[in-house]
Amino acid sequence: MSRTPHPSLLGVIMGLAGALVAVVIGLLTFGAQATVHPDEVPLAVAVPAGVPPLQAAAERIAGQGGDLVSWRVTTPEAARDLLEDKEIYGFLDLAPGNPPTVGIVVSGAVNPQGTQVAQQVLTEVSRALGQGGAEVRMVHPASAAGRVAPLAGSALLWIAGMIGTLFFGLVTTRRGIRAGVTSRAVLAVSVTLAGTAVVAGFFALWDDTLPLSAGVLGFLLLTGLAFAAVQGALFRLLRLRAMAIVAPLYLIAPAVAGTVPELLHPAYRALLWSWSPFRFSTEALRGLLLGTPSAPDVRTGVLVLSVMAVVGLAVVLVPPRRSTAGEEAQPDPADRVVPVGVDQADGLPGAERELTGEHGNGRVRR
Repeated sequence: MSRTPHPSLLGVIMGLAGALVAVVIGLLTFGAQATVHPDEVPLAVAVPAGVPPLQAAAERIAGQGGDLVSWRVTTPEAARDLLEDKEIYGFLDLAPGNPPTVGIVVSGAVNPQGTQVAQQVLTEVSRALGQGGAEVRMVHPASAAGRVAPLAGSALLWIAGMIGTLFFGLVTTRRGIRAGVTSRAVLAVSVTLAGTAVVAGFFALWDDTLPLSAGVLGFLLLTGLAFAAVQGALFRLLRLRAMAIVAPLYLIAPAVAGTVPELLHPAYRALLWSWSPFRFSTEALRGLLLGTPSAPDVRTGVLVLSVMAVVGLAVVLVPPRRSTAGEEAQPDPADRVVPVGVDQADGLPGAERELTGEHGNGRVRR
């Protein structure tokens, strides 16, 4: 029989548990923000072909920056393509003149932190070239809502799935209801539809210029289904213990997925950012909302989220296993209370003793 610990010992245990939770939250949130530092930020210097003086100037620029910047020397056309594909966060556009003209080109479709760092670095370089007032041109300009919406939409879809699945598990557990395949499928679909409607409504409220096209809505539905399926699978396998995984995953959304990898500490980049589901949904949604639907991260996001949805649904909707006696297990009722009755006399207390005590023609053995 288990014994309740002494109140003093219980106080020590709970104090240590609280400290452990604080360590986890600190690592997943504030730690990532506190260690932000540029490292190999991808930028480019664009010069026209066949202009040796500008080519030489571009090579000199590319030789500076150390480990903070990763420069590419290319043509203006190639630089624009790289920016569209988010291979770079901005570029310095050198044009012939006396002195040469310098322009700074960034994109609203790139992660806002990456754009901010790129603009700061490129502005400093232009000042070093004697072009302190270099013109800044932004392709795919983004409003404040456009910069926030991709990460916010991903986080809200995760919250909708997490809360819906958690309450579903609490109610069914408390009331002794066995959740069947049908009810679990209905939960995943309802959470996906309702969450997508909420996110689309917020987008329209925040900025009515944000496109709510079929592509955007379809991707929101895919994201919501992938998140709900993964959460449903975790809750089915671990029951309410799944909250120990689902809740911390949400914490990394603003701290890690909202930051470009070149600003994260290498440990956070490898252990958290590299596999975070939020970064796939956020960057793909950013491309769809801000005019770069053909960017590689959109295709990657669709692929990753599709795999998540398929694997999650496979676990959520898998039929019940057969019993150890070889008989097929009873199908899980979708929305009914698990029967706990007994089978007539055979299940009544003492019935087994009476049956075993009978002998032959009904006489009871002495």
